[in-house]
Amino acid sequence: MPTASVPVRTHGRRSAARRAAPPLPVIRVPVHHRLAVALSVIALVTGFSIVPTDAALAASLVVAPTASTGGAGGSGSTASASSQPEQRIDVDATIGAPIVSRDEIAATDSVQTLSSNGTNRDWAKLVLIFGGWPQTDANITVMMRWMRQENGPPDWWLRNNPLNNGYGSGGGAGLGSYPDLVTAAKYCAENLQRGYPDIVAGLASSASPDVTAQAIWASPWASSHYGYGTRWSTTPVQVVQAPPGAWG
Repeated sequence: MPTASVPVRTHGRRSAARRAAPPLPVIRVPVHHRLAVALSVIALVTGFSIVPTDAALAASLVVAPTASTGGAGGSGSTASASSQPEQRIDVDATIGAPIVSRDEIAATDSVQTLSSNGTNRDWAKLVLIFGGWPQTDANITVMMRWMRQENGPPDWWLRNNPLNNGYGSGGGAGLGSYPDLVTAAKYCAENLQRGYPDIVAGLASSASPDVTAQAIWASPWASSHYGYGTRWSTTPVQVVQAPPGAWG
């Protein structure tokens, strides 16, 4: 009796071969498109990595934590600085620093300071102060030259009347005297303001020493008019200190 053929079992697994998955379609991007995308990525990364130009505004301010101590006798606990979280204040780099404007401050010598120094240069400044004229080099120079023509530098304080001013001195032709050099400076400024407009204009505008000198020559201050410049020296004037008693 022929033996029936028995089919071979596969222990529950299918012997049939699996169907292969279809290949994915390949997307081809043009070269110029890929280049544009790469450049965009590079620009984006570079933008995030730029450091603000104003380091002071972009800097982060770190506030160090403080340690708290206990009461008297050290019975309390001390907090460790390292156990406290850092506190950071980030300043926006787009915030501009405010513009601060400051008024200019001009300093001038006081009457007391000039009297303490006590030189012919200081007396020239005193006249300018009492007259309200600028204490510029041009004005000081012409005043000192004028003083030299009236009284030489070695004794410029003669009779406490450096410019031989007749107004308020009690003497005609400028031969009077004043109690002190500060009083002499006040009367000199007053006399110029009351009757010598061209000299005042030169001092007020701080004109060159030569320009103001011409106004002095043309004025009736000296009957000789200083020879209209022929007896007027422009060499530097020696700075000489007057005796302390001359200043009162």
